[in-house]
Amino acid sequence: MLEVSGLTKTLGKKSLIANLSFSVQQQECISLFGESGAGKTTLLNLISGLAKPSAGQINIQGINTQSHPAQARKALGYQLQDGLNHHLMSVKNTLDYIAAIRGFSGAEKRRRVDRAANRLELLPALNAPIDALPISMKRKVAIAQAILHTPDLLLLDEPTEGLPPDKRRKFRTMIQSLAEEMTVIIASRHADELSSLCTRALVIASGALVSDTPMSELQRNSRHFQAVTLAASTPLDLLALAVLPGVAGIEEDRHAPGTVTVLAMPGHSIYPHVNALITHRGWNITSMSLESGRLDEVVRHLSQEVSI
Repeated sequence: MLEVSGLTKTLGKKSLIANLSFSVQQQECISLFGESGAGKTTLLNLISGLAKPSAGQINIQGINTQSHPAQARKALGYQLQDGLNHHLMSVKNTLDYIAAIRGFSGAEKRRRVDRAANRLELLPALNAPIDALPISMKRKVAIAQAILHTPDLLLLDEPTEGLPPDKRRKFRTMIQSLAEEMTVIIASRHADELSSLCTRALVIASGALVSDTPMSELQRNSRHFQAVTLAASTPLDLLALAVLPGVAGIEEDRHAPGTVTVLAMPGHSIYPHVNALITHRGWNITSMSLESGRLDEVVRHLSQEVSI
């Protein structure tokens, strides 16, 4: 449904996107990871048609975005990182305006605006000026306008940035429901937040694609894959943990006294051994979890390899 081939974007002598190629299948959810300045927003701008490539091609549903830009735009929706803002227009006026630009009128326009507003839980704020809304509501308006025309491809740029933890959880649930209906590409510098949303990850650094892999495989590249993190109300015997079979090391959390992470050697499952030790010693454990891998750590490592 999306084919990106040899995509390059330069600004003067600076390369923003460098010979980037990948494809996305129908109704696939893709995470686009990279540190700040990696080129994530530039890539989304190129796919959406907001920016023109210096070289390469982009096809959406077989439509070339350069030769047929109007047709390509009909197939996609784009939530900009900075969202929408206007000191006078209300949420409803904004959605009405975008719907009209998309070619809808009359009852069909009202139906689409109502459906998007209901889905994003915007009904109580329809008459409020966008400028007066909190950031979470502004982000919802930005996503609502992007799905008004039921696009085949939805681009989301840092959709949870700046939101408190409880709002982030709700946003992830909402995004997951959208991913069940359309192809979604989510750009974020916070990789761990999206670990449960998408099944495939693209990692870019300095405008280059450095990894295109299933999410589970990317997680396995983390040194925290299969690690056990536990917290106790009393000091733990770290030496006893360190000598367990398959243990590679111990990390103490400086910000949470009493919390430690027991690292596993590649290919080893240490959870049963840790659990058996806790039972044998009678430790008062307040929390214990088996880690699937820390994606932020992997993305940072891949980015550093490119910069060396």
